[in-house]
Amino acid sequence: MAKITDRRMRMDRRSPGGRHVEELENALSEGRVEILFQPQFSCGEGKLVGAEALSRWHHPQLGRIGIDSLFDSAMRAGQAARLTRHIAERALAMAADWPNDLRLSLNITAMDLAEDDFAETILAAVAGAGFDPARLKLEITEQSLVADVELGAERLAVMAAAGIRIALDDFGAGFCNFRYLKRLPLHDIKLDRSMIEGITQDDRDLAVLRGIVALARALDLSVTAEGIETEAQRAIVAREGCAVWQGFFGARPMTADDFMAFAAGSQTRSRTG
Repeated sequence: MAKITDRRMRMDRRSPGGRHVEELENALSEGRVEILFQPQFSCGEGKLVGAEALSRWHHPQLGRIGIDSLFDSAMRAGQAARLTRHIAERALAMAADWPNDLRLSLNITAMDLAEDDFAETILAAVAGAGFDPARLKLEITEQSLVADVELGAERLAVMAAAGIRIALDDFGAGFCNFRYLKRLPLHDIKLDRSMIEGITQDDRDLAVLRGIVALARALDLSVTAEGIETEAQRAIVAREGCAVWQGFFGARPMTADDFMAFAAGSQTRSRTG
């Protein structure tokens, strides 16, 4: 991961922004960065299949800081790798109590892949939690450009060889780098919500969705659709061949305890439905 020098860190701490950096460091040390889980559902049967781990920080002055702003703050603080480890270790520990068929998705960045020991760190966290690596998916955002694609592919391949699934996240949010599809050891692509918003009204948006799903099928990749907010959207992504969906139509992000209750309720509904 790109490093911020000690000199810059010392300078940052003397500025108002530097106080924010120090607050984030303290929040991570004291476990005050909250882990949430957004449920994911199969397009075929509609059953709960897992959840994506998200995070937020309740800042005493700034209020709730979501995952995107949180990672921006972490990168400015030189704490992005630490934040990723924090989320991974806590989420894996929580997911260890889930029913055995549910999967966990974790977000990673290109800067994480630049860390020499990143693969070992993730594999150690998986082993430490006693979590089956086959139930874990790592989602690397398409917008987080991998500077060294070959090196990134090598490190992802180490984790894929251990059974972890690799997904290209936010597909379609920015410039689609098809080299990633060729070189990275991917199992899934995850469509950005911008690829979903117009599919019920715009034939061109629907045609783009069909094209992406066809491309994924040709590459033997599974497709997850995020940002599903209506039954009409859910029905279309299911009809067009997506495998998994998530969004407010299914459930909003929730705490670990709430997700356990949600999962238990989903299993009960499946048995009685």
